[in-house]
Amino acid sequence: MRAATIDRYGPPTTIRITTMPVPTPGRGEVLVRVEAAAVTAGDARIRAGRFPRGFGLPARLGIGMRGPRRSIPGVVFSGKVERLGAGATGLSVGDSIAGMTGARFGAHAEYVTVPVTALTPLPAGVPHSDAAGALFGGSTALYFLRDRARLGTGQTVLVNGASGSVGSAAVQLAAHFGATVTAVSSRPNHDLLRRLGAAQVIDYRQTPVAGLGERFDVVFDAVGNLSRAAGLRLAGDHGAAVLAVAGLADAVTAHGRVIAGAAPERREDFALLLDLVASGAFDPLVEVVGSLEALPEAHRRIDSGRKIGNLVILPHAAGQETVTTATTREAI
Repeated sequence: MRAATIDRYGPPTTIRITTMPVPTPGRGEVLVRVEAAAVTAGDARIRAGRFPRGFGLPARLGIGMRGPRRSIPGVVFSGKVERLGAGATGLSVGDSIAGMTGARFGAHAEYVTVPVTALTPLPAGVPHSDAAGALFGGSTALYFLRDRARLGTGQTVLVNGASGSVGSAAVQLAAHFGATVTAVSSRPNHDLLRRLGAAQVIDYRQTPVAGLGERFDVVFDAVGNLSRAAGLRLAGDHGAAVLAVAGLADAVTAHGRVIAGAAPERREDFALLLDLVASGAFDPLVEVVGSLEALPEAHRRIDSGRKIGNLVILPHAAGQETVTTATTREAI
């Protein structure tokens, strides 16, 4: 099979496309033919060895000191069951499924092995590209808003960095839960954010977020440029500050009204998100950028901070090295 590999941390040019054996599913696993895979900010951070403040050494100890021990990147995918491993039940060969691989990585390849417990079936009518695009930002926003902040109808939410993968999902899910959303992004993205459900939009270039006078029930920072103190001030006396891209100190000391940490990868959350995609209630904002050969340019787009929604590759597509440029809005 063809797969992307990274043998050392570095710029996008460190990504190589190679040929290697198709993996064999173990007990309780399935072999998935990857039809679509997301290229996320997390993928770019791992490729570069660039982690939130304070996480550098712990991350390298866990992932690899000079480069990732698991050389095939990619976490989020959608595809079809190609083969069942021993003891894998509940799915059949040919089923369309989606999921995440977590620390196993491996999704930026034509095939990947995944535990059956990490997969959820695709609802009818949901393309693989949309499924792959929905899960990363969607599961992060869902966990922080629904499970941690306990967001409910009638509350107010500020989303900082509203047009990226996590931010655009937060805008849509908050509106879906009945909240009134204020979205922070550059002006070219404001019409898009209104379509996604934002009641108010703010251009961070004209109005710095930290200086806003309004208070919100939930402050959701999807960028990592809002300090803990600023988040708490914007949340007032009773609101919650969600730091989705927190440094180590904020993640370790988060408690009470400060919410941080890692979002879990749960198949029931994937199923909910895909049902919302199927119903039209959640737009994953997917841009298909090409085949495996498009990965270096996709990483450059992410590194530039000018990505809208989700970039997706099609590993079985004919070699295509250039990312499409249909989306030209700015990310934050």
